[in-house]
Order: sequence, then structure tokens, then C-alpha cells
Amino acid sequence: MVRTETVLDSWKTVRQDTAQAVEDFPAAEMDFRATPDLMTFGELARHVLDAGHALTGMLLDGVDNLATPQFREMIAKYRPQLPEQLDAATLAAELRQSVETQTAKLSAKGEDFFSGMITRFDGQKVTRLEMLQFVKEHELTHRSQMFVYMRLKGIVPATTRRRLAKQKGA
Repeated sequence: MVRTETVLDSWKTVRQDTAQAVEDFPAAEMDFRATPDLMTFGELARHVLDAGHALTGMLLDGVDNLATPQFREMIAKYRPQLPEQLDAATLAAELRQSVETQTAKLSAKGEDFFSGMITRFDGQKVTRLEMLQFVKEHELTHRSQMFVYMRLKGIVPATTRRRLAKQKGA
């Protein structure tokens, strides 16, 4: 059995590393993209912020069907109300603040809330906890893209820096 608190704590850890990546990436190069058809580093970070905030906002509001033609409009409604363009420092701060706000609200919900069924945007029936796990997995996917961009710029991500420091200390 997966515990809600474990998923929330894990998401917060993932988000801290996403925010750290934004801080570590050169602020003047937030528009870097690995290839012309991919999102920029800044767009990836903003997408993580918007998607995580919006999807959890929908969960908290009791939206139980995301497989609607109005899904994109719902996302827009639940996005953080921020200017479209954010500097790197503000984006990193907003990433941290959003996950703290959303996980605090989610932590206040009971197990019945998380065991409730919803329909994901792809039509799949999942529990709210499974949807929350999906939100974290979605972020991990994009954080991995951000880490590749960092590597292309010669920057070592925080996760690797911690692992190397631990190995050095062992």
C-alpha cells in the first residue's frame, strides 16, 4: 500500500530539485532548447509549475473528470496567477512555494479523499492518490529533460552533486 504522506514528501523532494535546477541554470540562458522542436529550459520549468499547481488544484476542488473537451480551459483556470514571463529567481521561488501550498492543502485531506476515483484526461479511471503520483511522475519526466539541458551546458544537477558528495564522504 502506498501512503499519501510518502507520495507528498517524495513530490516535495522532486520539486526542490526542480527549483534548484532553475537556480543552477544560467539565468540569461533560460531560452535554451536542445533542439528547435523542444521546449526551452524556462518553458519546461514553467510547465512543471503550471501543471503541478493546476492538476492538484483540480483534485482539491473535487473535479472528478479530466477527460473533457474543456480540459485545456480547466488547466488555464487553475494555473498560478502569475505573469507569463518570470525571471529565474522568481520561477524557482514560485516552484517551491506552490508545492508547499498544494501539499499542505492535500495533507489536510483524509484517506477517503485519496481513495476516491476520478477519470484522468486520457480516460483512465484512477484514484486521487494515483493521480497525485502521476503529477509527480510528470514532473520527474520534465525535470529529467531539464537535467539533460544542464548537462549540455556542463552543469552537474543537484541530485548527482549530492550522490558524489555522499560517495566522497563514505
